[in-house]
Amino acid sequence: MEKRWVVKEKGNQETVLELSRALNINTLLATLLVQRGISSFREAKDFFRPKLLHLHDPFLMKDMSKAINRIEMAIRHREKILVYGDYDVDGTTAVALVYTFLKSIYKDIDFYIPDRYTEGYGISKAGVDYAEENGISVVIALDCGIKATENIAYAAEKNIDFIIVDHHRPGDQLPPAYAILDPKRPDCNYPYKELSGCGLGFKLVQAFSKKNGLPFKRLEKFLDLVVVSIAADIVPITGENRTLAYFGLKMVNSNPRPGITAILHYSNIKKKAEPVDKPGYTYIEEEFAFNRKLTISDLVFLIGPRINAAGRMESGKNSVELLISKNLETALAKAEQINQFNTERRNLDMQITQHALEIIASDPMHPFKKATIVYHPDWHKGVLGIVASRMTETYYRPTIVLTKSNGFITGSARSVKDFDIYNAIDQCFHLLEHFGGHKYAAGLSVKPENFEAFKECFEKYVEDNIEERMLIPEIEIDARIKLNNITPKFYRILKQFAPFGPENMAPIFLTEGVVDTGYACIVGKNHLKLSVIHPDISGFPVACIAFQQGDKLPIVQSGNPFSIVYHIEENEWNGHVSLQLNIKDIKPYGEREY
Repeated sequence: MEKRWVVKEKGNQETVLELSRALNINTLLATLLVQRGISSFREAKDFFRPKLLHLHDPFLMKDMSKAINRIEMAIRHREKILVYGDYDVDGTTAVALVYTFLKSIYKDIDFYIPDRYTEGYGISKAGVDYAEENGISVVIALDCGIKATENIAYAAEKNIDFIIVDHHRPGDQLPPAYAILDPKRPDCNYPYKELSGCGLGFKLVQAFSKKNGLPFKRLEKFLDLVVVSIAADIVPITGENRTLAYFGLKMVNSNPRPGITAILHYSNIKKKAEPVDKPGYTYIEEEFAFNRKLTISDLVFLIGPRINAAGRMESGKNSVELLISKNLETALAKAEQINQFNTERRNLDMQITQHALEIIASDPMHPFKKATIVYHPDWHKGVLGIVASRMTETYYRPTIVLTKSNGFITGSARSVKDFDIYNAIDQCFHLLEHFGGHKYAAGLSVKPENFEAFKECFEKYVEDNIEERMLIPEIEIDARIKLNNITPKFYRILKQFAPFGPENMAPIFLTEGVVDTGYACIVGKNHLKLSVIHPDISGFPVACIAFQQGDKLPIVQSGNPFSIVYHIEENEWNGHVSLQLNIKDIKPYGEREY
């Protein structure tokens, strides 16, 4: 699929020069900082050297004092507390965090994860009934609840107080909960709006600790859960999230909880380590040392899918039990089961993706539509979000994938860059039973008799509101550079821009007019391996890899100059580490679409 290249603005050049002088770095690196909203030495210092002291006071959040007072009252009066959370990564990590913290100071506490298939997303009547049947009077709802007006009212009738801790967009009416912690509610002045659900759970326990004189050090062991949620929920890695992710990654790489270590046992990054003479280590822990530092991408692709798989295939309770495991032996047993769920999930994902592609290919009108809606009543509900993502990658259209479940047509939506699919679905809200989500991802349910009307409403909104440029995949380029700009010192500083993620992506560079050294070839499954030089600039050839771009081999072998956009990364081979370019796209030199 053809891609559109867009070069970012350089930013205020006076600010770039001032920052370059203040930090003693070149203007290219200073430009990258200015593009990320950093304009002073102080801001750059905080960016490169985050501190947990930078975290905001949790009591700046609307209703935080009410929430903490209610939890304290429940503990004083020996009421039963239920920690309730969504079945995805963000919800299960949030439940594991808050449950473990409260369990360490109060014993009469339980957790609850709704069943994806019998209860659906969020606060369910079955969950409220469970609380009533078990004498629970306080429910802390994590990563859900902000739009559960009806079921929170149902709970209030049973004298059950809900504390909602959610990061999704509220509806027009807030539910009648005892307290609502959501930075996105219009009347909340909390300085940072983009926390994950688990991040909000962390703020809750931070507030409890602050009020009750508990040392912050006691909370640091939960940062591995927070960074997994930040990665898996694709929230911006800016501000407070960046600080939490920075220290969370340090914990994942140095001292992860048994549940995370057990999940990584099933990845390809473990290795047999030499025995470690260190208090607290056991023989089984020695087997699972990591052979490289983990990144946000590792959490997204190695940990997130496995935690999600439990909720997709059976129950999210399995993921919570894994994440709260106190020893590695117990965690490994649970992780083995969850890895089996993940294998089943992958198989279903591939089958349904193929079926969905066949359905779309059989629709003669699909090439003329600006949205993709595909439905089959027998598909497995648990993998629809993954399938929607794959459809979006294939056709690059706002996409909804649906199946039939509990009498409703229900499914997941995914979007393309800059198009707000939440708003698009909201325009059809009168036809829906339920929906919720974010700008780029949402879930929804509709009665079968309203399905065709919903399709028509959604497709018309997309047709009328999406811009043509949004229908072409975009590569956003941070800067044009020459190959001789890529030095070990430059890369050492560039690495300190990590952790990378939304709104702080790994920089993409554009280099124009390079030529191949004559050794380009296809390796593996359609990957293009090459090395490039500037014909008019002295320097050594630079090694490159272009995954799934074997079709670009004729451009490279033509003998004519071409342009490349790429990340810079390290490649390790036989113990030797060198820099290589991870190419995202290739165009003939002079084909300017940027």
